[in-house]
Amino acid sequence: MAQTNWPGAILFDLDGTLADSAADIATALNQLLDEQNLPGFSTGAVTQMVGGGVQLLIERALKAHGQGVESDRIAALVPRFMEIYTPRAAEQTRLFPGVRELLESYHEGGVGLGVCTNKPEGVSRMILDALGVAHLFGAVVGGDTLAVKKPDPAPLLAALEILNCAPQRALMVGDSAADANAARAAGVPVILVTFGYTQTPVQELESDGTVDSFSQLPEAIAALRASRS
Repeated sequence: MAQTNWPGAILFDLDGTLADSAADIATALNQLLDEQNLPGFSTGAVTQMVGGGVQLLIERALKAHGQGVESDRIAALVPRFMEIYTPRAAEQTRLFPGVRELLESYHEGGVGLGVCTNKPEGVSRMILDALGVAHLFGAVVGGDTLAVKKPDPAPLLAALEILNCAPQRALMVGDSAADANAARAAGVPVILVTFGYTQTPVQELESDGTVDSFSQLPEAIAALRASRS
């Protein structure tokens, strides 16, 4: 018999999944690079660098310029990036089409919703609030909430514990290898969006389905629900 009440909770990645935040990230990154006497990158190029947290973003940018990524240098640049980024994190950032309506629908239907991102928790909450959807989420786990980030499964499991949902009753929606691998390790099915920020095309990642827009997500979830018999 199919689990008609599945999923009990849905976890979402933030950057590149719920929100198109690349322009604000690129603006902050390019100011940081300018301070290092390095040229900036286009927003499109920055989308290929996002994923894994601020440290990896900066490392990828520096490596693209043939720069060294010594730990002490990165340690100094991470807080400077956050100092630049935080006040403007929601200036150009917008929800992807259909996100608000879908979140409201599942929230009203009693499905627990959570955000599991490698972006720091504080600025993630600030962005969700600025976008007017913070009240829809019962859990927000960021890259600094725990000692580990995705692809470690611990952030997903922590969010599900807050939502009081077992992994087998949950679903992850993301856009990258970090999301797919974290979900697999946590024992949570995962659907990947094709329009996000990823170094590896989602078609090459192991998932339980892909969607080209949020309008396709309910159908993809229904198909997964039907297969869980």
